[in-house]
Amino acid sequence: MLRSEDRGIDRATVLNDSGVRIAAACSIETLMGENFWLLINDKKYYVQPPIQELTRLGDVRALVAQLYEALNVGEYQLSKERELQGRLEKLNEQIGPLERKSRELNQKALRKANYMTWLGLGLMSVQFGVLARLTWWEYSWDIMEPVTYFVTYGTGMMAYAYFAITKQDYILPDIKDRQQLIALHKSAKKNGLDINQYNKLKREIAEIENDIRRLRDPLCLHLPAPPVKAPTYSATEISTAKKIKDFITEATSGDAAGFASKLKSSELLKISNFLQKIKTPKK
Repeated sequence: MLRSEDRGIDRATVLNDSGVRIAAACSIETLMGENFWLLINDKKYYVQPPIQELTRLGDVRALVAQLYEALNVGEYQLSKERELQGRLEKLNEQIGPLERKSRELNQKALRKANYMTWLGLGLMSVQFGVLARLTWWEYSWDIMEPVTYFVTYGTGMMAYAYFAITKQDYILPDIKDRQQLIALHKSAKKNGLDINQYNKLKREIAEIENDIRRLRDPLCLHLPAPPVKAPTYSATEISTAKKIKDFITEATSGDAAGFASKLKSSELLKISNFLQKIKTPKK
């Protein structure tokens, strides 16, 4: 750049205070951050950038940024919040009928899942009764022992088959939730409820509500932080604090042992717990 300004310059080099050459790709802002040497042909110049002027320039930039924020950002936040509120109202209107129908179908699916749960318990009771009848009345344990073994082994095979088909562990609460979900999807398909559309609307509503919470955050609105609540103490703790005060007064007067002998073991335990509570504040 210097050569284009002055044709008489054959060589121009910039060195830092340590004598290391600075690359031509270095920006002017980085270069003006500290003192440097400028070599033009055979002459050497020591350059001291005006730090104070750059600081003032930075202050001006910060002031311009604050002015822009005061004039535009607050208004933009209000307009954005109104826009999000309008979209949220429209989505709530769209999801209203779907929400009522989904709640009704979900209740039916829950009742069906509970029915299947009790049906399973009933079948297990019938199995227990049949095996007991065959063991103690019809046959003997010598005959029924292999039968019960294969029944138990078959139950284990059914659990493993459930895992192989569903790729889920054989856990009873998960099985109940799965049956409820299957019943809900079947009922929704039969009654014309679009589950995918319903889930899409729910996700959009959740995203908009999250955006509104972010806009109303005190940090975004430049509001002060909420005041810290002062700790509250019960009447027992207050009386314990008074006894501690009396103990300290007696200790300063030289009769701490006499005052401590007047206290009961339960009162000493309360004092110890109170001191521990003060030492470890609540989070």
